[in-house]
Amino acid sequence: MTLGDLVLKVRSKNAGPFWVTIDIFCDRADVFDRLSAQLRTADVAALYGVPPEGLKRFDIPDLRVIKFSLPRPVVQGSVHDRDMHGAQYAALLEELNLD
Repeated sequence: MTLGDLVLKVRSKNAGPFWVTIDIFCDRADVFDRLSAQLRTADVAALYGVPPEGLKRFDIPDLRVIKFSLPRPVVQGSVHDRDMHGAQYAALLEELNLD
């Protein structure tokens, strides 16, 4: 089972020109609780190739959302930016195997 199979939606977007934020929306409290306990910040950091201390994590139980923010590898809009809106970061996390 992948993370995308378990949750309602995974979305990523710019959080300014230097950061990307990834939101995991859970449609049920039990899914949020399971994912909150099972999803390790260090694993997500490794997935994106950032040190764990460079990844910010926010678990928001009232909204059933887990949010990660990480520094962009290049500044938004620079000549080397391949994802100007930060929208494709979600795909990596969506495909993360949870088994």
